[in-house]
Amino acid sequence: MRKSLLLGMLVLAFESLNAQTPNVNIPYSYQFYQKLNRSVYDVNSRSHSAIKGFYADDSLLVNRYQSLMEMGVDSLNQRSWFRRKLTQEHLVNVKGDDYTVYADYLPDLLIGRDFKNSSTAWKNTRGFQIGGTVGEKFSFYTNGFENQGVFANYITDFIHANGVVPSEMTGKLGKKAKDWSYVTALLSYTPNKHLNIALGYDKNFIGDGYRSMLLSDVAANYSFLRVRANLGNVQYQTIFGYMLDPGAEKLATGRRLGDRGKWAAMHYLDWNATDRFSVGFFQAVTWADAEKEGKRGFDFNYVHPFIFLRSVESANTASPDKMRLGINAKYEVLDKTTVYGQFMFDEFVAKEFFAGDGYWTNKWALQVGVRGSDLFKVENLNYLAEFNAARPYTYAHFNRISNYAAMNQPLAHPMGANFKEALGILNYSYKRFDLQGQIMYARYGLDPEGMNYGKDIFKDYNTRVADYGNNIGQGIKTNLYFAEGRASYLINPKYNLRLELGGILRRETNSVKNTNTALFTFGLRSTFRNLYQDF
Repeated sequence: MRKSLLLGMLVLAFESLNAQTPNVNIPYSYQFYQKLNRSVYDVNSRSHSAIKGFYADDSLLVNRYQSLMEMGVDSLNQRSWFRRKLTQEHLVNVKGDDYTVYADYLPDLLIGRDFKNSSTAWKNTRGFQIGGTVGEKFSFYTNGFENQGVFANYITDFIHANGVVPSEMTGKLGKKAKDWSYVTALLSYTPNKHLNIALGYDKNFIGDGYRSMLLSDVAANYSFLRVRANLGNVQYQTIFGYMLDPGAEKLATGRRLGDRGKWAAMHYLDWNATDRFSVGFFQAVTWADAEKEGKRGFDFNYVHPFIFLRSVESANTASPDKMRLGINAKYEVLDKTTVYGQFMFDEFVAKEFFAGDGYWTNKWALQVGVRGSDLFKVENLNYLAEFNAARPYTYAHFNRISNYAAMNQPLAHPMGANFKEALGILNYSYKRFDLQGQIMYARYGLDPEGMNYGKDIFKDYNTRVADYGNNIGQGIKTNLYFAEGRASYLINPKYNLRLELGGILRRETNSVKNTNTALFTFGLRSTFRNLYQDF
């Protein structure tokens, strides 16, 4: 009896140690996060899977995460110092009584050939990362990259049109060889088991899919204050962000004021209703930091996390702000299979919505998908199938400074609006080898010169072509076919250093022109960043 009581007390003590809210952030990357599927999408875990990034010291993930970080580690420690540093350890790793610090060099060296356009692509990136903990409640992380490169033609066209490298940053982009830099930083503090506070220059992601129609990591980094609170089966997240818009109209020409800025307040409430079913409610509002009439700055009316921001925004009868509402849900139909979805309202007029006459203000976005692990009972074979759609003019506003975007890129789906997309991803890992394939088909409508059919979220929606009869794909009907395959060998799991062979087949067709890409690449790559090329 005494032994049983003592064992019970030890179990409770161990669980209480693991119950505190974690704070060591895992940089978000779909390719890496899917390897956590078996722990995240477990009917016994009740994980808040939609709120990313995850934390390495989360009791639900720590075992799986550590197994990935220690892949191929020599437990007998018989390898040389050089080989350990190359294949299993951080370059610098310091542990004190109540602190840890690590640092790594991050190369991303790539060479490729586009056989359809007889052109060479390459990338030369030198980066670093530094991270660590102070005590049990504070962690920090930063990385930085200096880049030069020549891209495939379709990415070069995007850079010239938008003045930014996809998913990264602006820079010296006028010449054939682009030159830009990129930096990330995050400070995380956990005062108690119910609360985490993070100050970052980074990205955020809400959803269970590869894409997100609510908040994704497609755009460049932005500054934010993020608060997460855990109460049983409920997790609440508030993000206050400050973003830049290089394409917005300048308010003054006599002196240099830099790019115009915008503010965003984004609240998300996630509820694990049962072991299998979760539902979350999202609201976001964006507004300009300054207008021609004067400086506005941060609006403290949007600080309150436990009220619907729509009522606050509507209280200002001449509000220039833009409100969006959304819902995210998942259901674990099998032990390792999850169905998920999202629905986002940009604007909504009930009688027009049910009339089905294509009224322009019925702007919404939709996602439906299924994902899982160990497909056909093959361990580490992960899969995802997903459908996304957004009606014309969704995410846009009458003033581009308050649209749903940052640094000339959308904050949700990379295609903006006025599109339908179906995609599938398959990934298989065996020891240090990793294989991934993706196929995607999208249909969307592009704009003829001087017209606005609703795909470009940076255009004033008051320049729309019509009030009624708006449908997804209107404009220059365009089909996009995309396939990508990657095979890699992991050298060091601590910072995802790997040798990678990749290939992209892309075809975009419409009545105006056809573009084709057949790009094959080889490189020495590192980090866990998402750098999107499938658009």
